[in-house]
Amino acid sequence: MKKIVKSFMPAVYLIVIAFSAASCNKTQAAPAAVAAPGQPVDLTYAAEKSLPAVVYIKSVINSKVQTVEYSDPFEDFFSDPFGGFFGRGQGNNGNSRRRQVQTPKRAAAGSGVIISADGYIVTNNHVVDGADELTVTLNENSKEYSARIIGADKTTDLALIKIDAKNLPAITIANSDDVKVGEWVLAVGNPLGLNNTVTAGIVSAKARSMNTGGITSMIQTDAAINQGNSGGALVNTRGELIGINAMLASPTGSNIGYGFAIPTSIVKKAVEDFKKYGTYQRAMIGIQGGSVKDYIDQMKDQEKDVKDYGTMEGVRIEKVIEDGAAADAGLETEDVITAVNGQKVRDMGELQGILAQKRPGEEVKVTYLRNKKEKTVTMTLKNEQGTTKMVKSADVDVLGIDVRPITDSQKKQLEINYGLEVLKVNGGKMKDAGVPKGFIIQTVNDKSMRTFDDLQDVVKDAGKSKDQMLIIKGIYPTGKRGGFVVYLQNE
Repeated sequence: MKKIVKSFMPAVYLIVIAFSAASCNKTQAAPAAVAAPGQPVDLTYAAEKSLPAVVYIKSVINSKVQTVEYSDPFEDFFSDPFGGFFGRGQGNNGNSRRRQVQTPKRAAAGSGVIISADGYIVTNNHVVDGADELTVTLNENSKEYSARIIGADKTTDLALIKIDAKNLPAITIANSDDVKVGEWVLAVGNPLGLNNTVTAGIVSAKARSMNTGGITSMIQTDAAINQGNSGGALVNTRGELIGINAMLASPTGSNIGYGFAIPTSIVKKAVEDFKKYGTYQRAMIGIQGGSVKDYIDQMKDQEKDVKDYGTMEGVRIEKVIEDGAAADAGLETEDVITAVNGQKVRDMGELQGILAQKRPGEEVKVTYLRNKKEKTVTMTLKNEQGTTKMVKSADVDVLGIDVRPITDSQKKQLEINYGLEVLKVNGGKMKDAGVPKGFIIQTVNDKSMRTFDDLQDVVKDAGKSKDQMLIIKGIYPTGKRGGFVVYLQNE
């Protein structure tokens, strides 16, 4: 599981273990019923409703041969006992050595939530990332299926997978915006190898910011969450999904802290994006900043002068990104965002939660304070590439080439260990860049190319980047080295 370090108090560091993210369908429900004061809460109905929809996911990464670079410090010393003092550089004339290593076969387990009767399941990106095989086992080990990935996103840590099945027990999706702090919830999943486990707690907080670099608007709960809960469900007392158990804050790595779940308001949008576009559509406001209160507290701790912003709530803008949505709308450093589309914004977690439900090209009305005076402006959100268009998942087909891993004889003849030979140039972006038949691609954007999947992965990543560019380096059949720049976007 991924581990993230976060400090909640001086000298105390919590290991934050990412567990999972979320799922959703178009069904929304009313808030869960609240028990009368002094009356016990019966959670048996919630367990009966939600357990059949939570599945066990096993991912397998097969053994692979990889070429790694290494340097032997003793060899370096004896090849140049003066350690490059007289200008020779490092040992071996500054060249690192390479060797092939066999990686072990690895298996991992997590949870997932069935969101439709025809086999769509939501889980974490880190549960399925890099998997060569995905196996889904239904509740009570009734049936086992192979699964394929429909879409995945590292930043939100969400993934949508599909199994070929019908009449599955899909969970009902509630609107996480209706969740109340103090509301009873269940965490459902497969922790520590204990399948079909249910734990209970309450909602401790909403829109919690974890500063993990990804989604920062989380539901906090004290329901016990452990490794293996990845992709599991957080449900209300009606057994309706309100979030996906995402991470654990604990000084030990096991449940001695709080769990965090990605709310369904965010997950629903992500699932729709995966189905329609194949990738998550991230809408950017184009600022860097944080909570006004946190900033003022920090300045006071450092005994520095504190500006009067006219409020202790809202998001203070520390930097406006050039050519971003905020810059186009005229926002400036030291402005404080207090609302979006009339919805109050108290901190960065709430702002991120609102924006995570938007797509590039959508307009939002932003209310902000400048020198304590309230202003309102309408801005158009942009994508990571700085445009208002939807980002489509790039596929290797756009390159217009057929490739295969080089043969042993090619390795021996050209004195190389890996590469992809271009068998045919059918047109597309590679032809536009002048890549010829027979050229052997060794690296793309500094990533080694050993298999077709390596090429596919780097094309997908580049398609989501601002530059949308491939820097290709390799070798001609004659042994001459060369390179090309391939632009993925249309002029």
